[in-house]
Amino acid sequence: MADAERLQALRESLAADGYRLDLQEHGGRIGAVITAGPGTCADCLVPKDLMRAILGQALGVDGQTIDLSYPSEAGSDRGQPS
Repeated sequence: MADAERLQALRESLAADGYRLDLQEHGGRIGAVITAGPGTCADCLVPKDLMRAILGQALGVDGQTIDLSYPSEAGSDRGQPS
């Protein structure tokens, strides 16, 4: 399923900018939650459609099967990927 090297490179790239990527698989879908560390811009990530495409490539799945949550959404949906 996942290309471990690509996924690790993506996680490292996000971490270098102060973000963390957590993934969970459930019911044939993948939940991806990106959180921002202290002082990290919560609105500075690429558009969600682009991030889904990047994640889909790294995970070897269609990006439409990824439910993605960004840091800027944490206040309203706390942990509920969209």
